[in-house]
Amino acid sequence: MTRVQANLLLLLSGAIWGAGFIAQSTAMETLGPIWFIGLRFAIATLVALPVALWENARAKTPLRRADAAGFVLVGLALFAAAASQQVGLLTTSVTNSGFLTGLYVVFTPILTVLFLRRRPHWIIWPAAFLATVGIYLLSGGALAALTLGDTLTIVCAVFWSVQMILVGVFAVRSGRPAALSAVQFFVCAVLGCALGALAEPISLAAIEGALMEILYAGFFSSGIAFICQNIAQRYTTAPQAAIFLSSEALFAALFGVLLLGETIPPAGYAGCAVIFVAMLAVELVPELLRGRRAVPAEA
Repeated sequence: MTRVQANLLLLLSGAIWGAGFIAQSTAMETLGPIWFIGLRFAIATLVALPVALWENARAKTPLRRADAAGFVLVGLALFAAAASQQVGLLTTSVTNSGFLTGLYVVFTPILTVLFLRRRPHWIIWPAAFLATVGIYLLSGGALAALTLGDTLTIVCAVFWSVQMILVGVFAVRSGRPAALSAVQFFVCAVLGCALGALAEPISLAAIEGALMEILYAGFFSSGIAFICQNIAQRYTTAPQAAIFLSSEALFAALFGVLLLGETIPPAGYAGCAVIFVAMLAVELVPELLRGRRAVPAEA
């Protein structure tokens, strides 16, 4: 897979997550946030398991214990991100949540430098800034006073960054993106159902009321989108992946217009354009600079 194909796969994940944001918001009208996480990732585990078994049958070497432990760490980071975002939506607006979650485009390159000692391409820094500005404009260009939900969503953005960095490490090192997906989904499903059983009431009527949201989030937002992310990150960097996944905010606004009849203000269209420019910059600038260096060498 080429880097361009990998980035297009990440763009697909962003589109699926953008539509899934609506499902996440409406599901909590009848179901608790932790139960929603547990049930959606239980479905995602069933989606990923056949792919993981097929991948394992084709593998030439057994999965190392260190990589399996790394998969569990990815699952813990994913659960922390999903839980803090879902609980945060109870006490913050969708506008604030969309913007603050998108801060992972800034946190990811910073954490990559701090923990992996890897310098991303210089274009990542201005592109991350542009993507953040674009998400801000797309969210309406204004933030209310920070609530507990806002704080939880900022924590969520940090954990999303950790999850992306860990995926970049273990998906590449193990060569098992489907196994990584299945394990991280299973960890989230177990933790979500266990904590939900302890902390939240549950009933068959509540599950039936949120069934369509659970199925969409489980099959598409969790199963398909995260598998695409894990596969794509074998061929690109975590900071670059964060830029393309930030398109989630763009697609969330688009699906809000198409499915919920919402409107995008002029600042929102400007935000869409800025996010698009950030993604183009990440994709094209390294290629253009590489081409310029190659010409003198050939001459």
